[in-house]
Amino acid sequence: MIHFDWPWAFILLPLPLILWKLLPPALAGEEAALWVPQLSRFDLARHQQSSAGRSKLFKILALLCWLLLIVACARPQWLGDPLEFPVSGRDLLLAVDLSGSMETPDFEISGKQVDRLTALKQLAYPFIERRTGDRIGLILFGDQAYVQTPLTFDLGSVKTLLSEAMIGLAGKQTAIGDAIGLALKRTDKDEAPKRVLILMTDGANTAGELAPAKAAELAAQQGLKIYTIGIGADSMEVRGFLFSQTINPSQDLDETTLKMIADKTGGRYFRAHDSDELEGIYRLLDQLEPAEKDVERYRPVSDLFFWPLGLALVLAALLTIGDNLPRLRRN
Repeated sequence: MIHFDWPWAFILLPLPLILWKLLPPALAGEEAALWVPQLSRFDLARHQQSSAGRSKLFKILALLCWLLLIVACARPQWLGDPLEFPVSGRDLLLAVDLSGSMETPDFEISGKQVDRLTALKQLAYPFIERRTGDRIGLILFGDQAYVQTPLTFDLGSVKTLLSEAMIGLAGKQTAIGDAIGLALKRTDKDEAPKRVLILMTDGANTAGELAPAKAAELAAQQGLKIYTIGIGADSMEVRGFLFSQTINPSQDLDETTLKMIADKTGGRYFRAHDSDELEGIYRLLDQLEPAEKDVERYRPVSDLFFWPLGLALVLAALLTIGDNLPRLRRN
């Protein structure tokens, strides 16, 4: 349907009639001061010029031009069919560790050995796609924490910017407390009563200004629920020059701190030893924090003012040419 955004513009429609009634004729003064040698011929010429220049068709076109200008000023818009989209009222932040240890190749995807960050990305993409209705943001942390993607409904942008994250981009150490503090700054309880942070790391807090315990306390006070995920295998074969040895690549993982953060904020701690476990954690998070289906409606709007405005300009050009054509012919 067509809708006028500024309908008050239609009060200007009778303006030409009002001016015609109130203002004196434009040529009255000039006619009184005009000297001619022969009145009869002049009267005939004036009558012919007036009838030709202000013909009925000319007036109709002028009024139509004015009408089109008023319609354009009223900003006509086409309202499309109502569309529905789900909204959960939840802000969900992903905090991803980019410290140097995330390049440890102890995960496997499709039969190929990959590092922890690559596995995290590949398994996070479907999880992000399923979060329809949530506003999702992305925090990257190493020596410091950075907002890579502010909270948005544009899930495609979140996936794209996550795919561009690289190990060492935020430094080689791990600032877990700063990542939680930044999440608190980027979420507002008044805008989204449900706020969730999913923090994924493979180490311990070794950098930053805010201690994890203090950050967890602040998060609990402000109603930010934190799910923590410890990433990394318990054992890994490392080939040496003569023989292989088994090591624990997750010896630096501070599970005690991660459990404390989750317990204080009402969340849960998860341990992902391999890709299957990490994928299962993502699906479990879908159950713990389901994407609700509250529906909001909106109607797409397309502006149409340029159509009447363009026609008005064409008519104005034609009227100008028609009014000046006799003069051009005489010249």
